[in-house]
Amino acid sequence: MPKIGMPILRRKALISAAIAEIGEAGSLDVTVSQIAKRAGVSSALAHHYFGSKDQIFLAAMRRVLETFRLAVRERLRLADTPEERIRAIIDASFEQSQFEREIVAAWLIFYVRALQSHSTRRLLQIYAKRLHANLLFNLRQLFDDRTAQKVAQGLASMIDGFYIRCALQDEVPDRESTRDMVKDYLNLWLERIARR
Repeated sequence: MPKIGMPILRRKALISAAIAEIGEAGSLDVTVSQIAKRAGVSSALAHHYFGSKDQIFLAAMRRVLETFRLAVRERLRLADTPEERIRAIIDASFEQSQFEREIVAAWLIFYVRALQSHSTRRLLQIYAKRLHANLLFNLRQLFDDRTAQKVAQGLASMIDGFYIRCALQDEVPDRESTRDMVKDYLNLWLERIARR
């Protein structure tokens, strides 16, 4: 008789294994067998829980996005002003949990896979809309609507762009320096408005 809770634990193990395998390979060129072996389960069980490698990958990205969402929520809870909330979103974007090598590789594959897979594209759009909406809500309290839209687009592009650079280049600034560059972009806009 199976132990209660084992399906949940096995799914979690498979998701963690998928992230690790994808991170090592730097691509989706991994097999369900490799993922299952790392998770300590059979390939048949992996297929039973997820159906396909694509479904395992989607579940892995949902976990990455959920970790990010929780990091944003926790940091926003401690922020009082619109500017503090924007900085909290930036900080969460460059939190250690999001900047581990296998997570960065998963993000890059996430972007590429979104070009080929409708369900992956939909998940990426949800992330992008949520990030944009969180930034825009707070930026509108600091800037006129047109400027807020422009700054939100710039911040989101920098955040996503640094993940791509981190995945593809050997020499990139460390996590804190990268985060500070994104904050500098915000500072430049705040200074521009203050001079008017």
